[in-house]
Amino acid sequence: MDHFKPLLDKLGIQFKNPNLLIEAFTHRSYLNEAGKDRHSNERLEFLGDAVLSYLVSHHLFQNYPTHPEGLLTNLRSTIVKTETLSDIAGKLNLGNYLFLSHGEEKGGGRENPSLQADTFEALLGAIFLDQGIGQAEVFLETILFPKIPEIISSQLHTDYKSKLQEVVQMTSDMPPTYKIVKTEGPDHAKLFWVTVVVDGKPHEVGSGRSKQEAEQDAAAKTLEKMGKI
Repeated sequence: MDHFKPLLDKLGIQFKNPNLLIEAFTHRSYLNEAGKDRHSNERLEFLGDAVLSYLVSHHLFQNYPTHPEGLLTNLRSTIVKTETLSDIAGKLNLGNYLFLSHGEEKGGGRENPSLQADTFEALLGAIFLDQGIGQAEVFLETILFPKIPEIISSQLHTDYKSKLQEVVQMTSDMPPTYKIVKTEGPDHAKLFWVTVVVDGKPHEVGSGRSKQEAEQDAAAKTLEKMGKI
């Protein structure tokens, strides 16, 4: 476990089952080099995604009693999106602990935002299995939940699609539409790329781990290009 010692010391966690931690940091590209007894982190990522959604939802419900459902939904989407999770993963240097193929590493896999976000979720899934829901919540309370006031004050949870529609309707009778231009990844961790179409012309392209997240990202980038945010 010496490989993970700096991370575990920083988090203040000791794993009962070290194999869970190893699995959490094993990218599927490494399997051909590691042998048949190794498993990728995709199943832990799947579990961690569900744990993350539950714990973030519970935290928002408990701590923001005056926020309506729609605002809570937007907040949760912003908190769990790739950019937020990869930022935290970067600060924890999670990429340094990944087991990658030589090709994936040469291609910049350790700094890949999507891969870092996936690893964060896999680590959360591993903590949940090894330590229980209480420790998983403590983990998020330490490194993720403190970012929520910043997200709110920066209005990062704004419904950019609605705002873009308001801006476009000032000069056009046609509302913006959104078109998927690319998808990638397995069904449980699919990535979407979406472009905004305004007056029949494609504008900015956004990405996300759901069609809705990608549309919000595309709308935000289009508004920024227009000088509206």
